[in-house]
Amino acid sequence: MTPPVEAILFDLDDTLCVYEQTADEVLTAAFDAVGVAPFFDGDEYVARFDEFLDAGEEVAEIRRACFTAFAEKAGYERALGREIAAAYRERRDPSGVTFTPGAREALDAVADDYRVGLVTNGDPTLQGPKLDSLGIADRFETVVHGGVDAPYKPNPEPFHLALDDLGVDPGRAVHVGNSLESDVRGALAAGLEAAWIADGREPEPRPDYVFETVAGVADEPWR
Repeated sequence: MTPPVEAILFDLDDTLCVYEQTADEVLTAAFDAVGVAPFFDGDEYVARFDEFLDAGEEVAEIRRACFTAFAEKAGYERALGREIAAAYRERRDPSGVTFTPGAREALDAVADDYRVGLVTNGDPTLQGPKLDSLGIADRFETVVHGGVDAPYKPNPEPFHLALDDLGVDPGRAVHVGNSLESDVRGALAAGLEAAWIADGREPEPRPDYVFETVAGVADEPWR
């Protein structure tokens, strides 16, 4: 018999919130600021981000390494990549976020019946302003920052750290996130069930639950 769910962990970026400015919009402004035509876009940046997770604890360090690699590949000096990264950081407002559809309702739905935590890749200086802007910093009994408190997801350690804080066994927890690689793969490796916010792809690895939006969390009769 499957044990009942006692804890629900959430991812933050693109699960509970999204930036009001897209990565492409910020990149365009950054390229304009340094006076060079764009040579990569937001989709390419997001696709390669995880390649540079060992570049440092802060997202700014990872972004700098990523942009430097793009510059080098395009035939530019590495310094140009660092300039673009600095311009990007200046123009990205970490508090400029909004809820994803159904996120507020999902948090409200689980608040009274489950232990609730947040497991997010990103340092507190980046993620903290988002929580404050959304007014949800007090919704989580524990917040674990992958890359600072523990290795980045999909490493199992940030999930285990959150559950240790909550005093809940992994077999009685679910993690909700939008990334197949970081959230689903990481949660399954850590022994949790995984709920995935679908993006139209065939999921691999396969999550235990698939929701069209995070609002599905509110409707799920968790065991």
